[in-house]
Amino acid sequence: MPKGMKMAEVKKDSGAVTPAKGDQAQPVKKEKLPFSKKKKLIIAIGALLVVIAIVVTVFLTINRKKPTADEVEGEPKGKAEKTEVADIGIIYPLEPFIVNIYDNNESRYLKIKVEFEISEKEVIPELDGRKALIRDTILILLTTKTLNDIKDLKGKTLLREEILAAINKILPPGNVTRVYFTDFVVQ
Repeated sequence: MPKGMKMAEVKKDSGAVTPAKGDQAQPVKKEKLPFSKKKKLIIAIGALLVVIAIVVTVFLTINRKKPTADEVEGEPKGKAEKTEVADIGIIYPLEPFIVNIYDNNESRYLKIKVEFEISEKEVIPELDGRKALIRDTILILLTTKTLNDIKDLKGKTLLREEILAAINKILPPGNVTRVYFTDFVVQ
């Protein structure tokens, strides 16, 4: 410390430096902080609002009701469901099929679960008695397919019709009225 200079006294209340006794009074300069408390509060509130907006957006996106095909076309949802439920007959499920199908020179797996809609309960014992023949027929039909044959809706519909035609050759026609795919996975 140079000669003749006295140590400055620090006021504890304000943090301002005042000259020691006997020194010439010089104006006290307050250092400005980069952000005042008010600015920090505004930034904190803004950040909170951004977080709330993100949470609300995510919540609304996740819980948004997806329109059904009937609602998109403008048909009332209730009537279509009642009609479909009334048309469905007795369902006869089969065990899943897992077969190899080909995609160019690459082998893939098809896992498919087939269920039949039958005309009446009396057909069930006949299906049970011919289950091995039914499964064999479907298995042979599935192994003739390639990925290109079944990758779109048209291919799946054609496969469904081919299965129905093959089953109606085994059983008297009309016993199995529809074929449903309840699981259809290609890997």
